[in-house]
Amino acid sequence: MNNLIVSRFLNCNCVCTRVWKEVPGRLLATEQHNAFHSHRNIMTDSTRSPPMKDPVSFCKSRCSRWSDFPRQSSGRVGCTMNVFDRTMKRRQKKWAASQDTDKYDYLRDEVGSRVADRVYDIARTFPLALDIGCGKSHIAEHLHKEVVEQLILTDISEKILMNTRENEIPTRCVVADEEFLPFKENTFDLVVSSLSLHWINDLPGALRQINQVLKPDGAFIGAMVGGETLYELRCSLQLAELEREGGFSPHVSPYTAVTDLGNLLSQTGFNMLTVDIDSIQVHYPGLLEVMTDLQGMGESNCSWNRKKMLHRDTILAAAAIYQEMYGCDDGSVPATFEILYMIGWKPHSSQAKPAERGSANVSFGELSKIGQPLTEDKT
Repeated sequence: MNNLIVSRFLNCNCVCTRVWKEVPGRLLATEQHNAFHSHRNIMTDSTRSPPMKDPVSFCKSRCSRWSDFPRQSSGRVGCTMNVFDRTMKRRQKKWAASQDTDKYDYLRDEVGSRVADRVYDIARTFPLALDIGCGKSHIAEHLHKEVVEQLILTDISEKILMNTRENEIPTRCVVADEEFLPFKENTFDLVVSSLSLHWINDLPGALRQINQVLKPDGAFIGAMVGGETLYELRCSLQLAELEREGGFSPHVSPYTAVTDLGNLLSQTGFNMLTVDIDSIQVHYPGLLEVMTDLQGMGESNCSWNRKKMLHRDTILAAAAIYQEMYGCDDGSVPATFEILYMIGWKPHSSQAKPAERGSANVSFGELSKIGQPLTEDKT
């Protein structure tokens, strides 16, 4: 759609008639695009290593019946929330993978590189690692075999695994649902995940399973969409539907708050936690391009209570509101993605532990006296 012509009335005044041509590219904001890997030789065109000795003979390479696995998805039977249609999400990912293009992978590539940076921050080599919801191996392409010796790639979509990119690490692909990991306990030295966990119904259960498959002193490094992601799109659609249809329904799925993530990791058995948030802003020509790219990423809404159809008049009204409320001087509109990063470790006796309560030999009241010269008592 080369031209977007919309007319929108607020308070009986036409305030947002827009006619402009589409900008061909989607660009990360300059301040957001940090040169995280400029110092590293990223291997993206190396040939795939020959098949390795089977380190996951215990797993199923085709997991079509998740009920085969006895592990429960939650510690509380029958209390798991069912917010997302996982079957629909599998179809969305399959459709996105069938497009056979990389033009929608810019966000996954960026977040994957930042997750890889956090792996490099740990000064050790991981003999066997697991990538949950790997997509086209957006993390693996930024890793070296000196850091990760062997890697298992898992995703809910078989079509995506067929399109994984080449990397220098010996890899193996396994079709598996993030909510039901088909691996034995104490198997992996490292588990990573990028932009996949926000579609899980039972996030505490999934984190508990990740903790189970990790070896003692193993690390989990993940990134998920959360916080106020796509608040511009959410507000625009709600205002448009409210005026044009007299009410609104959720078109952007609910996200986890950063304040809850640390508690979830702690409750599922991880310690030495690190949680931080990063905001990435991408500029688009308009709302239609935002929605098109989300569909191309396989990130369309799959909530059970989603509205099946969005009227054309509502879409045009939302596009006008988006431009009027959030538009930039150059005619583009921003879309904000808040990425939650988490690092957790499976407990081990070698890890640092807090001192016992009451074991301190210095009072907080004496801290101000540290560094002061000692004075002799006059007798």
